[in-house]
Amino acid sequence: MTATGPVANSGLDSRRPSAVQEIAAALAGSQASRDCTVAHRTRRVVLASLGVLQEQKASTRRSRTMALAAVLLVLVIVAPPVCWIANVLIEEERVTSLVGQLSLWGFFVVTALLGSALLAGWLRRRS
Repeated sequence: MTATGPVANSGLDSRRPSAVQEIAAALAGSQASRDCTVAHRTRRVVLASLGVLQEQKASTRRSRTMALAAVLLVLVIVAPPVCWIANVLIEEERVTSLVGQLSLWGFFVVTALLGSALLAGWLRRRS
């Protein structure tokens, strides 16, 4: 029996003279270093992908936290003057004192500044 006889009968590529050698090397386990290299490369790729996914999740969590903090800050800053102005308007039906008028104007200015800061931050983050 020749070396090309069983190879030709088994359907392997007989045009390559190293086909039998590759099969013998694979069966003998001498290609283990190549398999190990492929496994390490695959492991590195998977770990890199995991790192990217964790960074994306952390970024989403961070932006959600910042949005919640901004909303709470606006509520803490804006809510007391709104309650005070509403109380003055309910009791007196108009703002007659200089302090009431200045606080009303201050409220509108602070609200406009906070709104513009939030809008600027949103536009900067979006672009």
